[in-house]
Amino acid sequence: MASKGKRLRELIAAPEILVLPGAWDGLSAILIEQAGFQGVYVTGGGIARSTGVPDIGLITLNEQVARVKMICEAVAVPVLADADTGYGNAINLMRAVREMEAVGTAGIHIEDQVTPKRCGHYEGKEVVDRREFVKKIEAACAARRGLCDHCPYGCPCGHGTRGSNCARPSMS
Repeated sequence: MASKGKRLRELIAAPEILVLPGAWDGLSAILIEQAGFQGVYVTGGGIARSTGVPDIGLITLNEQVARVKMICEAVAVPVLADADTGYGNAINLMRAVREMEAVGTAGIHIEDQVTPKRCGHYEGKEVVDRREFVKKIEAACAARRGLCDHCPYGCPCGHGTRGSNCARPSMS
């Protein structure tokens, strides 16, 4: 069976439009899956509002990861999670990537807003400098551990397969 990350990439690459309704807890994710959707989107705005606060960066990485974990455990379909702005600079984003991977998310998206962020639907947003955002994307890619779909731990060396040059020995 393909990893959820690989399955999400297949769904994105397919010619059909991919619809991922937003969930904010396990129950909403289950309802999305039961309705027949092929994946679930974890909405940061939905999580914020479900706790009684506006989506302006008040939810912490730990709070977001806890909800994402509940959602990933509740459904069998791939989960794409909102990682806001990465919860800080490029180093913070690297941690966010690893935390999100560790709880089973198939992928994340990040926003290019300055801190403090505002919901994408709100007026008055500002974006970071392009160079800064490119560095954040590079950091997020470097932080990924699930680079190899054939191994339960990913391929930390980035080769994509477990060979003699891999940082971890083969699992076979």
